[in-house]
Amino acid sequence: MNQLLQKVRNIYREGCVTITLNTHRTRPDNEKDPINLKNLVKEAEKRLFNDYDKRFVWPLMKKLNDLVDNIDHSHNLESLVIFACRDFAEYTRLPVSLENRVVVDDTFASRDLIRAMHQQSAYYVLVLSRQQARLIEAFNDKEVEEKSGIFPIKNKLYTTDREKLSTVKGQDNLIEEFFNRVDKAVNETIKDNPLPIFLATETRNYHHYVKVTDKKDLITGHINQNRDAEKAGSIVNEVWRAMIGLIKKRNHERLAELNKAVSTNKYMTDYNEIWNAIINGRGKTLFVRKGFFKPALLINNEVIPVDEHKKDQKGIIDDIIDEMIDQNLKYGGDTVFIEGDEIKKFGNVVLITRY
Repeated sequence: MNQLLQKVRNIYREGCVTITLNTHRTRPDNEKDPINLKNLVKEAEKRLFNDYDKRFVWPLMKKLNDLVDNIDHSHNLESLVIFACRDFAEYTRLPVSLENRVVVDDTFASRDLIRAMHQQSAYYVLVLSRQQARLIEAFNDKEVEEKSGIFPIKNKLYTTDREKLSTVKGQDNLIEEFFNRVDKAVNETIKDNPLPIFLATETRNYHHYVKVTDKKDLITGHINQNRDAEKAGSIVNEVWRAMIGLIKKRNHERLAELNKAVSTNKYMTDYNEIWNAIINGRGKTLFVRKGFFKPALLINNEVIPVDEHKKDQKGIIDDIIDEMIDQNLKYGGDTVFIEGDEIKKFGNVVLITRY
């Protein structure tokens, strides 16, 4: 996901189409997904013809339709995000529900990708025993994918050395050698998408693994017991119950940053003040209410909010919040999405400034 986000953030073209669609994991619900997607593609086509010449639209629509025709909806998660312009077309599946919408602009609407990355609820579960290891990618309480290829890994380290087998230290060394091999496989698998790692293993194994791992900073916690025979979905459900407390703690820490900024007057809630602070490199952390979008005009760096029903008109930015997020990232800032009640007293958007 990080690689795709980097790609789309660096593309500036006329007629960048972003389509987001809620999808379904199982039949018969996912049989409706291709139909709903085709309807959104038709909406994108209509908007393109309203804004551009047909000779511009035809190759773009071919690029988009070719991509859409090759999506296998039997592997859908909670949503699809599709990016297409005249010389680029890619999609990704996300394990988070989104609003069905079409955005046509000079840049892609990357906000939904960023939201999925910043909700801090994506993680891996390493199911570890002294016999084998499995790796599951998860988001919230849902299994995204159980990794295959390198995984599962069977422990094939054996010895006939009686001294090693007869001492606790010798047995521990054998176990840690196996865990070290598992750790190298984990690092290779997640190198393009590093996320927190939660271990599902006996407590004694947890301590041995933490001792040998190269990624101690990614280890988030563990649940006890051998779970070799358990299904991935059942394991993720139990891990998620443990993760909820950790997520609440992280959100509380981020909100504490906001309250501290308020006490030192290093915060802004006005759209224009926020925008100008961001483009001048003063933005640090942007807090956004989950699910909040705002269409706007941007004229000479002045943000002019418009009504929702005008968002499809030419020249209107579908979501100025997306633009704020993107610009803030360019200057090294980050984004935190929080529940409505927690940000209510500030409005829907708050920026902590660097100075």
